[in-house]
Amino acid sequence: MIRSAVDIQPACLGLYCGRVVLAVNGSAEVYGDCGVCPRGQRTDDNKICRECVGSPDRYDWLYLGFMAMLPLVLHWFFIEWYSGKKSALLQHITALFECSIAAIVTLLVSDPAGSLHIRSCKVKKLSDWYTMLYNPSPDYITTVHCTHEAVYPLYTIVFIYYAFCLVLMMLLRPFLVKKIACGLGKSDRFKSIYAALYFFPVLTVLQAVGGGLLYYAFPYIILVLSLVTLAVYLSASEVESVKDLLVRKKRLVVLFSHWLLHAYGIISIPKLDKLEQDLPLLALVPAPAIFYLMTAKYTEPSRILSEGGNGH
Repeated sequence: MIRSAVDIQPACLGLYCGRVVLAVNGSAEVYGDCGVCPRGQRTDDNKICRECVGSPDRYDWLYLGFMAMLPLVLHWFFIEWYSGKKSALLQHITALFECSIAAIVTLLVSDPAGSLHIRSCKVKKLSDWYTMLYNPSPDYITTVHCTHEAVYPLYTIVFIYYAFCLVLMMLLRPFLVKKIACGLGKSDRFKSIYAALYFFPVLTVLQAVGGGLLYYAFPYIILVLSLVTLAVYLSASEVESVKDLLVRKKRLVVLFSHWLLHAYGIISIPKLDKLEQDLPLLALVPAPAIFYLMTAKYTEPSRILSEGGNGH
């Protein structure tokens, strides 16, 4: 009986060190020394480096969608903040176009190249995102470096996407802004672009340091932030009834946008592959807005102050 090399060689130390398959002799495999697995591979239960041949599950795609939405939402926020009303809509559409093209190109250049499908390793636990923290030191002096992307390609694909977003923005947006934002000063018209030059490095550091934490927490982050921002917007806009919502189309756009975020967060929370099991939960999407409209008149500061002054 031919024995494979793994049967006669000691197991590798550390969580993520493995042996690369050098050759296959019949039914036996020949392995190399313990070390780092090549890109696109991770260790199996026997500490052998195996190629990632799976596909991202629904939760993985939702995570990538969340990371892809972050620059788009920030683009829209700063465009709305700095740009004039006439030029804002076209800039919003341009930002959506930039991020969409960047996402498509990112998928096309990922393995397998030329396809919108990507192969990936399955995320098993939080430590998979931080393999650099688990390099073993057998003699407490020499460190065996086994850092690799165990969650391939969920970690690096976000950086690639951000790079394409930045390049496309620098190629398209300045010429557009120069033509349509003539009513603004020379320094003001480019402020939304300058803001992006600040938040892209922040997003990059956020992914580099907290990618694993975001992977497990992003559904709750979406729900909390969307609820808070919706409440702040309705309060700042002095919306107290359905009639107040219908006065301006922009308020309805903001409301439906937040409802989409609510739905995205609700669907992302349960790690289920069957979407139909999550659909009944979508009935909760309008609940926060309905609760706000029902209680807004009771929490109006002027009413509370007047009742306090009357001794009620």
